[in-house]
Order: sequence, then C-alpha cells, then structure tokens
Amino acid sequence: MRKRIKKERVKLIEEFKKFITKGNVIDLAVGVIIGAAFSKIVSSLVNDIIMPLVGLIMGKVNFKELKWILTYDAEGNAASSVNYGMFIQYVVDFLIMAVCVFLLVKLFAVLRKKADEMKEKAKKEEEKNIQPPAPPAPPAPSAQELLLTEIRDILKATK
Repeated sequence: MRKRIKKERVKLIEEFKKFITKGNVIDLAVGVIIGAAFSKIVSSLVNDIIMPLVGLIMGKVNFKELKWILTYDAEGNAASSVNYGMFIQYVVDFLIMAVCVFLLVKLFAVLRKKADEMKEKAKKEEEKNIQPPAPPAPPAPSAQELLLTEIRDILKATK
C-alpha cells in the first residue's frame, strides 16, 4: 500500500515538473509579472500626466474629485456618493492598456509571420540546392562480355 502511494506521489511530482517546465507556463508567469509592472506604469501615466492635462484643458477640473453626492450625514458631509471621476480615470487607464496590448499582439503576429516566411524561404532555397543523386556507375563487364569485345576488335582489325 505504501509503495503504491509513493509511486503515485512520484508520478504526480514528475507530471508537475513536466507541466511547470513547459514553455507556455513559464511564458505566462513572465507575462503576468511584466503585465503587473506595466499596469503601474500605465496607471501613473493616466493619473499623473494625462488626466491632469485633460482637467486643465476642461477648466482646471480634478477628475479624482468629480462625484455625485447621494446623501449627506448630520454634519453636512457627503455620506454616500458616486465617484464618476475615478471611473473616468479607470476607463482611460483601461483603454490605454487595451491599446498597448493590442499593439503588442499585432507586433508579435507580424514578427511570427516574418519568421514563418523566412523559414519557408530557407526551406525552398534548401530544396533548390539539393542535387539529384548521381546515376549509379555501370557494372563491370563480365568475362564473357570481355571475350566478345576482344573478338569484335580482332575482327575489325583484320578487315
């Protein structure tokens, strides 16, 4: 019973190693890490550069402070509100991120297409350079053929 459990555990570990060392999983992990870092860059671009410029153009509007107040508390402060300014910032953030991802996907598609074309061209070039095999050398004449050739040559010489 213990041997069976141990074999199953070893098999499970081996399957996990195969799974984790496949290129797709590693590529996915790298993509997630880079995506998280890139997300922070895009968020900073939107929050710190784009939205302040848009706010300035629209008359010194701070999008972070745009909200629709639903209720007030007893002291007159906003108790609940809809922060549509933050929503607008997140939408702009998303759109910039979506455009960047789209451009990256297009870039990879173009690069993959060029690589496939180069492989196809190299394959065709290689097929052109392959020469057909040389025809096999004729077999050596047998003893009977040699004797007949000598007789023919003697007959020609005596004429």
